[in-house]
Amino acid sequence: MQEAIDFLSLKSPIFLEIIEKYGLPQIPKRPQGFETLVLLILEQQVSVDSAKATFLKIKAYMTCNPETMAILSDEEFRNLGVSRQKTKYIKILAEAVLNKELDIESLASKSAQQVREELIKLKGIGNWTIDIYLMFCLEEPDLIPLGDIAVINTIKELLNIHDKNEMEIHTQQWSPYRSYATYLLWHYYLTKRNRKITY
Repeated sequence: MQEAIDFLSLKSPIFLEIIEKYGLPQIPKRPQGFETLVLLILEQQVSVDSAKATFLKIKAYMTCNPETMAILSDEEFRNLGVSRQKTKYIKILAEAVLNKELDIESLASKSAQQVREELIKLKGIGNWTIDIYLMFCLEEPDLIPLGDIAVINTIKELLNIHDKNEMEIHTQQWSPYRSYATYLLWHYYLTKRNRKITY
């Protein structure tokens, strides 16, 4: 991580300021596999904490694997706090695994681009979900999820860049360590708001 931080600090003084003020970020890690993809679907457009609470309810109710998620009824999902849309996405994912359209285990041996091409085919799994899976599970070092509201708001605040295309161009200079830049931006965003997240 030190190499990444040295590189980023040279590229942009905001990273040194974040570290001096708030210390080093936590590097999020999650296990590869079906469960994490279900959790990421639940996390779309809601807080991490509320998604986690729903995820734990699912796990307490039933084993979270493709076999059980494919046969769980819409009503059971609803009682567990899962929206109709996310229920559909989880079932699509489960069926893709059961039908052998998706081999989650094999993703670890593929390039970030190949992983994206494979997962994006599934309705309900978009670029944000894929970015987070690549970063947290496959330890991809060079991604910045510009669909993430905390990342966008922090770039606006610290760099005064408000246009998505400009953000895209500006953040290219942080390559090959854009994931570490993301962890620093999240760290700033959360610590400033006195929020703690357990990944």
